Amino acid sequence: MSVHDDLSSAQRSLDDLSRTVTRLEQQLGSGDLEVRRVRVDADHLRESVALLRAAVAPPDAPRRPDLVPIPDTPYDGSLWTDSDDEGLGSRDRHAP
Repeated sequence: MSVHDDLSSAQRSLDDLSRTVTRLEQQLGSGDLEVRRVRVDADHLRESVALLRAAVAPPDAPRRPDLVPIPDTPYDGSLWTDSDDEGLGSRDRHAP
């Protein structure tokens, strides 16, 4: 199974759990501490799975492009013959 299938299965199980807890609340009353703790825990699990689903990228989402390595060797100086050194003025002129 893929991660998305597993997350969907967990979500369905939590939906079943929530319905069961609702039935228990109706039978036992929602004022009991134990029933409230089970409800809070079930809601917490639902929120955690929702956060996990949001964190996992969908399978058809575009991947981040691979990083391009930049070499440490100096660039060819002839690439810069037609540009000024920023902040230093032109090569054949003096700075003001």
